[in-house]
Amino acid sequence: MPDVIPSIRQKTSRVALVGNPNTGKTALFNSLTGLRQRVGNYPGVTVARKSGLLKLPQATVEIVDLPGTYSLAAASLDERIVVDFLSGHLPGVERPDAVICVADATQLKKNLFLVSQVAETGLPMVLVLNRWDAACRQGLEINTHLLSERLGIPVVAAIATQKGGVRNLLPAIEAMLHEPQRMRPITWPDCVDRATAILRSRLPVDLRRTLSEVELHRILFDAKSAVLSRIPWPEEERRRILEEARAEIQRAGYNPMAAEALLHYEHLSAVTEGVISQRGDLQRGPTESIDRLLMHRGWGLLIFLAIMYVVFLSVYTWASPFMDVIEWAKGRVQEAVGPALAGAPILQSLVTNGAIEGVGAFLVFLPQILILFFFIALLEDTGYMARAAFLMDRMFGWCGLNGKSFVPLLSSYACAVPGILATRTIEDPKARLVTILIAPFMSCSARLPVYVLLIGAFIEPRHGSFVASLVLFAMHFVGLAAAIPTAFLFNRVLFRTPSQPFVLELPSYHVPQMRGVLWRMSQSGLEFVKRAGTVIFAITIIVWALLYFPRPTAVEEEATRRFFAREAVAAAVSPADLEAALDREGAQPEGLAAGLEHEIDRAYLEQSFLGRFGRAVQPLFDPAGFDWRITIGVLASFPARELIVSTLGVTYSLGGDVDEADPNLRTALSHTRWPAGSARAGQPVYTLPVVVGIMVFFALCSQCGATLAVIARESHTGWAVFSFFYMTVLAWLGAVLCYQAGSLLA
Repeated sequence: MPDVIPSIRQKTSRVALVGNPNTGKTALFNSLTGLRQRVGNYPGVTVARKSGLLKLPQATVEIVDLPGTYSLAAASLDERIVVDFLSGHLPGVERPDAVICVADATQLKKNLFLVSQVAETGLPMVLVLNRWDAACRQGLEINTHLLSERLGIPVVAAIATQKGGVRNLLPAIEAMLHEPQRMRPITWPDCVDRATAILRSRLPVDLRRTLSEVELHRILFDAKSAVLSRIPWPEEERRRILEEARAEIQRAGYNPMAAEALLHYEHLSAVTEGVISQRGDLQRGPTESIDRLLMHRGWGLLIFLAIMYVVFLSVYTWASPFMDVIEWAKGRVQEAVGPALAGAPILQSLVTNGAIEGVGAFLVFLPQILILFFFIALLEDTGYMARAAFLMDRMFGWCGLNGKSFVPLLSSYACAVPGILATRTIEDPKARLVTILIAPFMSCSARLPVYVLLIGAFIEPRHGSFVASLVLFAMHFVGLAAAIPTAFLFNRVLFRTPSQPFVLELPSYHVPQMRGVLWRMSQSGLEFVKRAGTVIFAITIIVWALLYFPRPTAVEEEATRRFFAREAVAAAVSPADLEAALDREGAQPEGLAAGLEHEIDRAYLEQSFLGRFGRAVQPLFDPAGFDWRITIGVLASFPARELIVSTLGVTYSLGGDVDEADPNLRTALSHTRWPAGSARAGQPVYTLPVVVGIMVFFALCSQCGATLAVIARESHTGWAVFSFFYMTVLAWLGAVLCYQAGSLLA
């Protein structure tokens, strides 16, 4: 009876898609699954899990696209996922029924190293030689029948980027499920068998039966094996056992750290003997000609900066009309829903200022995210992204990052949310985490209203538009000036990671698959809405509650009395006459009703939980020259930095619909004095050192609930909390330094 996979008629078969980076694995995945795809996360980690359904005449297959890797030596989190998935040790995920290995036909022998390692798992396999057209253009001839006979598995030529280019693969997959064929694994010398026997004998009894041969090889050959984390060996015992096992290999004349690659390539040399031949002279492809320009030390850098400028400008400007539409739609919905709930003030505020505001708070980022990920997918598919990382590696290498950190950091100048999501292209988990932690320093568009308000009110009137424009330009580099040394400290002190060489394979240039580009763009947007959107919504509701409650009626009565007393003095009438005029239809002094409403809003803000907290912590901000209004504005702008403008509008009884260009708000700020009884009584609150201190504070702080939500989703909640506190402390120190030093100089 043939070896038939039992699951084929009982359930959907699961097939893993494995291959080196830049072999066209993702294009093959898209060709096989079409639009029947879904993206999630593997349990307990932030690595994305991509899977899709392939409908065959006699079977339904779930294709799982595993992260690209050059070998099973699990150094990064992505590589560990591959090892654990293939060995069946990934928590909550079943082992696959079979494997499709993807190899670049133009780099066959090098790609077969991973294929040979996967063969040790004992899973049924099909080998796909992708980019067959490129191999033909280079004059390469590959005898697939001979290669299939020597490997013992089906070998199929494919062109994943062309329609119909994977047609021959479909019957091979179905045949693999009905009559599985397993690749003939490498025959290890006796020294390797003795070494693995030593490791198995030292394992705890329960692990001797569950740890496979391929996992023992990972312990034996890898310098820092991820499999070791599952074995409860004390550090000293672990070192002794590994030395004992590796000594067996060393006595046979092999370097234990190089033996695996050496033995595999000896085996593969025999397998590929007579399989690959060259027809005519090797033709220089277009990749080499293009790279002479794009990888040039001078021209290449200029072209790269021009491309990044277009990407940044597109994210910044193309998204603006769509963001304005979302803001407009949010306002119209609030205006439509608000009057219908006028009879229930708490419910009205919850729905309009809480729920609708919360939905708008994360939907407004969606256009930027979609545009950014469109360009990232486009640049990755063409093969240029790897060149960009190579060009920028020298700039970032000294602080422990690599060239792949540049695009996320540049993207964060438009918005840190898509910038943090863009760090998924960074394979090194520590470099990715450091990039995530410094991305919020980049001066995003949400900081611009703060800069425009303060520069327009206090710097431009005194020093002219030229100085004002220079200050605005300089503020965009304050965060960058803090981010780079912070990354250096994180890598040297917090993570203690030594500098490592940046090894990167430069793929050939490809014409991108627009269907795949658009699908990846849409999936990134959908994932943001589902994952980060819920957290952003929750944060908005919490801040609304802190700003709304409590609402004792005495607050409104006192605010009304205070308002009429003040306005009566200005109008030279009695408060009773002024109140009567307000009650008479058609006899209201201009702006009186709106002024009363703004005064009541301000009183409620002062007496809210957040307002009381702002007054309580104001002494902490006193060394920076902040009064209670600025402090409340800082606290209320936690969901989004630009909210400080509307919060200041409320505290100055101007209403929450003011913007950064409102002349009344600018006038109110410039005329604000410290009250009697304070150490600075009668002095202006907004002096130049205070103004600069506020801008520096917002340049360095993490006042963005959406950003923190995405950090929590992409790393861990603890890192989001750490990011908020360390950036807030740094921002406070910067504001204090500006105020104290500026006051001394003044």
